[in-house]
Amino acid sequence: MKHIELLAPARDAEVGIEAVNHGADAVYIGAPLFSARAAAGVAVPDIERLAQYAHRYNARTIVALNTILKDEELPRAEEMIHQLWNAGADALIVQDMGLLEMNLPPIPLHASTQMDTRTPEKARLLESLGFRRIVVARELSLQQIRAISEQVSTELECFVHGALCVSVSGQCYMSAYLNGRSANRGTCAQSCRLPMDLYDAAGNLIVSQKHLLSLRDMNRSKYLRQLIEAGISSLKIEGRLKDMTYVKNVTAYYRQLLDSILAGRDDWEPVSDGSCTYTFEPHPEASFNRGFTDYYLEGNLETKNVSGAEPVWNFLTPKSMGERLGKIVRVMRDAFELDTKAVIHNGDGLMVLAKNDPNALDNSLIGFRLNRWDPQRHQIFPLGGTQITRQLRPGMEVWRNQDQAFDQLLMRKSADRKIPVDLRFTVQKDELRLSLTDSRGTEASTSWRPEQPFETAQRPQKDNYQRQLTKLGDSSFSARTFHLESGTEYFIPSSALNSLRRQAVINLEAERERVRCERREEQPAPKKPRVSGREILPADFRANVLNAKARKVFEDLGIENVEPAFEDERHTLLSETSLSRTPVMVTRHCLRYALGACPNFPKPNVSKSALPNGILATPWTLKIADKNFFLKFGCKNECMSEIFIIFAPQN
Repeated sequence: MKHIELLAPARDAEVGIEAVNHGADAVYIGAPLFSARAAAGVAVPDIERLAQYAHRYNARTIVALNTILKDEELPRAEEMIHQLWNAGADALIVQDMGLLEMNLPPIPLHASTQMDTRTPEKARLLESLGFRRIVVARELSLQQIRAISEQVSTELECFVHGALCVSVSGQCYMSAYLNGRSANRGTCAQSCRLPMDLYDAAGNLIVSQKHLLSLRDMNRSKYLRQLIEAGISSLKIEGRLKDMTYVKNVTAYYRQLLDSILAGRDDWEPVSDGSCTYTFEPHPEASFNRGFTDYYLEGNLETKNVSGAEPVWNFLTPKSMGERLGKIVRVMRDAFELDTKAVIHNGDGLMVLAKNDPNALDNSLIGFRLNRWDPQRHQIFPLGGTQITRQLRPGMEVWRNQDQAFDQLLMRKSADRKIPVDLRFTVQKDELRLSLTDSRGTEASTSWRPEQPFETAQRPQKDNYQRQLTKLGDSSFSARTFHLESGTEYFIPSSALNSLRRQAVINLEAERERVRCERREEQPAPKKPRVSGREILPADFRANVLNAKARKVFEDLGIENVEPAFEDERHTLLSETSLSRTPVMVTRHCLRYALGACPNFPKPNVSKSALPNGILATPWTLKIADKNFFLKFGCKNECMSEIFIIFAPQN
């Protein structure tokens, strides 16, 4: 039996609890310190509260402690990991190899996507080090994921939804270089989302102030079955900084899709227990998104040759695009008519594209609030009146990036999760016994003896027994079946039945927790013989070694003289007196291809935005803020590109 996990994000305990209520099999949340989203750190007592709630459903709480650590931070990290284990955390997502040399509790370690696992060789190495799960790189295709799965027995996890880093995870130093805010230390400033200028080798301006490194958001909802078949067992939603409504909506959406897939397979089942009901129809376009992409899951955009395929980039804006509503039919003085079937509400946030191609380099956005919607005439009256309508033309596309009514619906209680149980009620003259059995076969029972034998009832009592004993509404359970074992029906006070039911629920919860704790205390899988890390792990600063314990792991793997991490003050290439070109990003997003200037694929089928004729000379240079970055296009390496710092000569 293959166990499949839907893994949802939580910025705090409340969001995590709602993720569980809306169908998450597991929730990942930031440690108090040292997580890759420093702004999303959560106190240990809150993590304990989340874990206790999640464990009701056999759902897991996974803690992200996935930054690289300084030597002086290691003792605090070790102490905190013990606190997290004692608080009920089920696993840790980590990046720093130095943790392998520390005195840790038997908590399973998951290799973060920051560890940049792109090959079977890297996956085998991590498995040999004892990692129970590997989060594979976002950039991998189904074929590449399958190749890794065939080489390891450890669990594989991948992202299926949410924001994308343009860089290969763990290999981005742009933010650290520009302003000292390191992605590998949890303080990325998202410099890649900024507007920037692009120049050719002759200094000609190619593109001005566009978001050239800003990607769309991932949406792999159409590929869940293929991902599982390729070897993925944990499907991960990105978003530890996202709000409650986002997590509710997206988690419910993927839960429904996954349930429909699992229903058709006898050899796949969810990790956790319970089924969910919702007060809303999940709709991912209604939550924050920059437009969607499957992000190379079927291979490079250049090679899959799918007509009309969506690009991975969004040059227009790093903000939410939302959902496409329709096109403008007619523009009046202070309103416009919209061809749409959507239900629109006063106060919605709308956005109009000046050109219908979101990737057109000369496109622009017109954003506004909806002041009034006339559903009879399909007319929108924007807040701002003629100041907005004078910019509009028939044929322009309208998007909604904030749905007021949908958000308000999700701010209320919007889901209920219940574990089905079978009830067996045994009635004797001097004793009652109630047994509850959950969907995994865990059973608990309770009995009660009255002070005086029960009196024989004058009328049938089964309906009353069933009505009182199946009132499980305040618990995590719902009644699936009710079986009465009784030769004679007796009159039993409702108070006795209710007391029996409450105690049976308490006993079942306790038994489920006992079984869960037995599983938890199992030691992690024994480490396999360590393989050599030579030609697998880098030896330069991209090894992200920031402490002596991590350095020892590399040395034990046969890699000596590892350079200090980029974030280490001893890193010699950070001096602007040097003309060295330091690679600060590796990405599969190729600007030459995206802009129609690739010598191998000059006419991309995913963008109508071609460059002006003649501007093809490389190297190209990106100017971000006041810094220049030289671009190197690695066409022979799966079209992966490197971006280098280029230092200006000193006077």
